[in-house]
Amino acid sequence: MDALPSPHDLPYWLRLSLTPHLGVHAYALLKAFGLPRDIFEQPIARLLAVVPPAIAETLHRPPLSDIVEAIETTQDWLAHADRHIVTLADPTYPPALLTLPDPPLLLYVRGHLPTLQRAALAIVGARSATADGLDNARAFARTLAGSGWCVVSGLAQGIDAAAHGGAIEAGPQAAGTIAVMGTGVDLVYPTRHRKLADAIAAHGALISELPLGSGPRKHHFPRRNRLIAGLSQGVLVVEAAVQSGSLITARLAADANREVFAIPGSIHSPLARGCHALIRQGAKLVETAEDILEELRAPDLFGRKNPLADTRRTRIVETGEDAVIDGDEADGEGNGDGGSRTAQSVVARVKAQTRARADQADPLLSALGFDPVSIETLAARTGLDAASLSARLVTLELAGDVHALTGDRYQRRARR
Repeated sequence: MDALPSPHDLPYWLRLSLTPHLGVHAYALLKAFGLPRDIFEQPIARLLAVVPPAIAETLHRPPLSDIVEAIETTQDWLAHADRHIVTLADPTYPPALLTLPDPPLLLYVRGHLPTLQRAALAIVGARSATADGLDNARAFARTLAGSGWCVVSGLAQGIDAAAHGGAIEAGPQAAGTIAVMGTGVDLVYPTRHRKLADAIAAHGALISELPLGSGPRKHHFPRRNRLIAGLSQGVLVVEAAVQSGSLITARLAADANREVFAIPGSIHSPLARGCHALIRQGAKLVETAEDILEELRAPDLFGRKNPLADTRRTRIVETGEDAVIDGDEADGEGNGDGGSRTAQSVVARVKAQTRARADQADPLLSALGFDPVSIETLAARTGLDAASLSARLVTLELAGDVHALTGDRYQRRARR
């Protein structure tokens, strides 16, 4: 069981995410030093060994006033029960995003955190959708959510809104819906979707990697589309023109080895041409939600080969301090496994650092080690009496951190 990051670490995560021009250097820093707090405590000479001089100087000096203000604003925003920050070190971070070459350092979330752990399928399509397209998106989403698939979309007009609405109509026992936003999670765009956004937060989650207060900018939406594809085991395109953001999302999904589905339409409809193009390229033609459920019978992000993608499967096994790659080599075209390997290695390093901090905070876990040990030995190591040890061990066992063995012995669980 992974330990939650300390609230005292959050300002450092926020500062790292808000540092301008950092980009992919953030992953190199995390891989080299561990947690963000450790990065900002490094002497500049060590920073210079990892990042360019301008970035090293920015990280070494005190944060600028606008970053301090943004951190304070975010911490105030978090005072509400349904608002969260999920970092790479957090066990509630969506596991599907860890397969991306550049997973967000953190996510701003409004709604229910457990939604992020559910098997998900994206539904995307045209903003200026037809009545049939809207009906199809709503019906497919309602059936998929009712069958245990969280519906992911982008809160845009048209197909996105209909998909979110259909998932909500499936009821509170369904898998819900996630809206990935092209703005800060504290804003709603388009503004007409404020009520829809509230309903999504009540039945799932609104998420964004963008800082609070970020408005709708053209360059934000490709980033949003990458997260829609990354969160999902597959993408269903309902209606789309040949040149559209929905086809970009489908291509991103294919490159990430996700399934791509498309609903065919009239040969005379411009909004069917994008779907037909996807089908010609290998997307699966679907006529009912049951077609998708049959194809995705067993949720498994890595178990399928997408006909549109040329990426090959890589199995990643965390070893605690780093990640071991067991699979095919990257294809060398920029959409292979190289970036994902780096991201997974960073996550392993950050989690190892977080676990080490958790062990320091809980001396009993450190005293346990990983070999079977008796109560008497633990008492000698910790100075605690048998009654106190027994009570604490029961708590650790319920938390999944400890095995109770025969002969009144205990063993620590290896965590991943």
